[in-house]
Amino acid sequence: MPEGDAVFHTAERLRKALAGKVLTRSDFRVPRYATLDLKGQPVESVGTYGKHLFVRTPELSVHTHLKMEGEWRVYAPGQRWTKPGFTARLVLATEDAEAVGFSLGLVEVLRRSEEHTATDHLGPDLLGPDWDAAEAVRRLSADPARPIGLALLDQTNLAGIGNIYRSEICFLRRVHPATPVGEIEDLPALVAEAHRVLTRATHEPPWRPLAYGRQRRPCQRCGTGLVVHLLGDEADATRAERGIYFCPRCQPRPS
Repeated sequence: MPEGDAVFHTAERLRKALAGKVLTRSDFRVPRYATLDLKGQPVESVGTYGKHLFVRTPELSVHTHLKMEGEWRVYAPGQRWTKPGFTARLVLATEDAEAVGFSLGLVEVLRRSEEHTATDHLGPDLLGPDWDAAEAVRRLSADPARPIGLALLDQTNLAGIGNIYRSEICFLRRVHPATPVGEIEDLPALVAEAHRVLTRATHEPPWRPLAYGRQRRPCQRCGTGLVVHLLGDEADATRAERGIYFCPRCQPRPS
């Protein structure tokens, strides 16, 4: 699943293609909005909150979420698409660009005044201008028995972290991912690490993983082979990328 930094950069690409321009065509390939036509509408802005993306006209907000497989690509007018056309769920075009959302997990159109309903349930946005570390700590602390490796994925605690960065954050803080939130000695420092990691990955790419995807490769601190495990309610997961990577020596399991 794309993480907060990937969605942030997707918004940057869409902003260059659409913002400040008038839509010459829209094609919603989802039944609920099949008859909606935004032709002639100016795009005022493109923004994100966590993993949620918004393309805004004066009155409406086109809300999309990539989920596991979704992707936005931008083409020149008439350029051949590089993904199968049957996977396109939304097309927004201007005179000089065509933005196509493929395999989007969510497409909905909201009144601008109702856009907040798509994000009210989420925790603070790690990449947002109003990032609130204290609120993120408060939300994580509300369930002290929950393993931190699961709590970090919960977007209602803090928005923007996916499987890659939860592995990286726990590794950097030397915290075993099964450690209950209430047993973490310095939770504010871990939240600050999360903000630092995602901000750096977004604004100083590329991020080179220290733990994620490095199963059986040596830990860069102690040389022990890294491992990958599933946690708690992930036990039924079958996709390898859902596992969390860590060092069994630097990140000892809580007793």
